[in-house]
Amino acid sequence: MPDLDATLPSSLRAISEHVRLGPDVPCLVVRPDPGAVSENAGAPPFLLWMHGRTATKELDPGRYLRLARAGIGSCAIDLPGHGERGSEAGMRPEALLDNVEQAASEVDDVVTAMGRMGFDLDRMAIGGMSMGGMVALVRLQRAHRFRAAILEATSGNWRVQHQRQFFDHESADRLDPIQHLDRWRELPVLAVHSRRDEWVEFEGQVAFLDGLRATVSHPEWIEVMALEETGAPHEHLGFGHRTNEVKIREVEFLRTHLLGGR
Repeated sequence: MPDLDATLPSSLRAISEHVRLGPDVPCLVVRPDPGAVSENAGAPPFLLWMHGRTATKELDPGRYLRLARAGIGSCAIDLPGHGERGSEAGMRPEALLDNVEQAASEVDDVVTAMGRMGFDLDRMAIGGMSMGGMVALVRLQRAHRFRAAILEATSGNWRVQHQRQFFDHESADRLDPIQHLDRWRELPVLAVHSRRDEWVEFEGQVAFLDGLRATVSHPEWIEVMALEETGAPHEHLGFGHRTNEVKIREVEFLRTHLLGGR
């Protein structure tokens, strides 16, 4: 196994550790910057983050550093079939929904372990990019304690996706978020998406979010950051030249909902 810490910038290595949490889930746990912690007394809040398909938890260290400097920790996990638990079979399109369902079932044990590590389970958010966002949406269909959610380039409306090899699966209807809006526990949501996304249709996600707004008491809690063009590959793999703008918006969103806007 390669030295995973060697892939991270030194500033992140100083405040992070690779651990196994819950049912042996590989995690990168990042603690807030010590200076930021002194300003926000008590157990630190955190974001549970899940990467996209074919990626790993070490991707995008800048996300974790920005949050740490704002006083917010992170727990990034390797999804089933990826990273430290990667396999050729786990990377196949046909495995996507099985991996999503497994990851969603692991969330609670990982969160409990984060509490034992001293993080505040009353101030936590969940989020993910693409496949990771799907995991977050599946987990949010059951009772939870999350205070906010960030959804990047993902969808809660699976049947409109044109990559049928991902979604022609017996579990698709059982898990598809748009079919279970009645299970939603209201919380603030920030959805970030390129309108030109070639892999996850923007219109499908808009339909899900519109359906969600129609069922909740506070539709204004559901925010959308729609980007006209990013320059990212397939308008899906990251946010290209809009990345800094997106990250600033996401940090402010989490500061508002986990730190009371401080």
